[in-house]
Amino acid sequence: MPPSPLRSRDFRLLVGGVAVSGLGSAMTPVALAFAVLDLGGTATQLGLVVAAFAAAEVVTILYGGVLGDRLPRPLLMQGSSAATAVSQAAVAVVLVTGHGSIWFLTAIGVVNGCLGAIAQPASNAMTRSTVAEDQLARAVVLRSLAGQTAFAVGFALAGIIVAVAGPGWAIAADAATYAVAAVLFAMIRATGTTNGSRERLLAELADGAREVFRHSWLWLLIGQALLYHLFYNGAQGVLGPIVVGDVWGEEAWGWALSALMVGFVAGGLVALRWRPRHLLRWGLVLLSLTAAFPLAMAVADDLRLVLAGAFVHGVGLQLFSVNWDLAIQENIAEDMLARVYSFDLVGSFACRPIGLALTGPVAALVGTDTWLLVVAAVIGLSSLAALAAPSARGLARRTPVLTPGEAVTTPR
Repeated sequence: MPPSPLRSRDFRLLVGGVAVSGLGSAMTPVALAFAVLDLGGTATQLGLVVAAFAAAEVVTILYGGVLGDRLPRPLLMQGSSAATAVSQAAVAVVLVTGHGSIWFLTAIGVVNGCLGAIAQPASNAMTRSTVAEDQLARAVVLRSLAGQTAFAVGFALAGIIVAVAGPGWAIAADAATYAVAAVLFAMIRATGTTNGSRERLLAELADGAREVFRHSWLWLLIGQALLYHLFYNGAQGVLGPIVVGDVWGEEAWGWALSALMVGFVAGGLVALRWRPRHLLRWGLVLLSLTAAFPLAMAVADDLRLVLAGAFVHGVGLQLFSVNWDLAIQENIAEDMLARVYSFDLVGSFACRPIGLALTGPVAALVGTDTWLLVVAAVIGLSSLAALAAPSARGLARRTPVLTPGEAVTTPR
């Protein structure tokens, strides 16, 4: 077995920065919701603040992919984290001193959405630059596992900090985590293979698009992600709290989200040991299991079944995500990675606001349980339908083969 990727200094710094910033990022949605409500805001105004962040991400993410292939990636990550630390500190100050407003929170949401989108493709592309080739598979899993665990812990801490000290102090904690992440990213020595191009933005985006369409499995599953998120996000973000809360109480929805997070962590632990040869074949089968959560919400009369559905959803999505990430890392040239990741992120982000906006009216028209069944069918069957593509079904893991006496590449 190759040495652990954690022996690489750069990988430890990368994972540490990703985990600590994820810890803080998980606090912000909880703190922001209570901050808006404390300012006398309505559910619609809260939706506006969240939508502003999401829209800024979608608009900026492709530009972030171009920058991630042009410039030293740790520099982008460091700059984004440092700027976000400053913007979140400003939010914390105005909330703690009682000078906050909903419009100020909306404006800062746009800024933070842009900052995160600029750095995210570069961050995703950095994994391969920090470890030896034979350590890449474990590195992908460990990074994902660390991020999901940090997010779960941050989600729990947010409620405690908001309850004890108020939302301003929770956002202050988020600012501190971004400052720490900026320091960690600044210490990374590897820069990744960037192209140093000075072509026009649209020309480089076109190059990225051509790279995506050169791999049929890649554009097919990005398209499937658009459909998946169009249907699923509204089911969780809009209908889930209503359905579960009305039947079993508001605290039950918190348990369901906790079960989902436990599923993510469990999936990451399984991925450390299980290494299927056909990455997307098994990944898509597992992704289809995410239908269990909306299905359970629609038909279950026992909360334990809903919690089980949430857990299965987390396991399936995490295992798919690990295999998908590894497929991209192994099959895309490093100087194109950030742009390809930006197109992948657009597939995940673009339809979320639409799905969130349409779920309520559609569910009111056809019935909540009926719509949850439709969501389960769409996300489950679309995942399995993608297996009909030979390029997705047959994509195999690239495993480094060492000749007798050949040394394993030294980690950075």
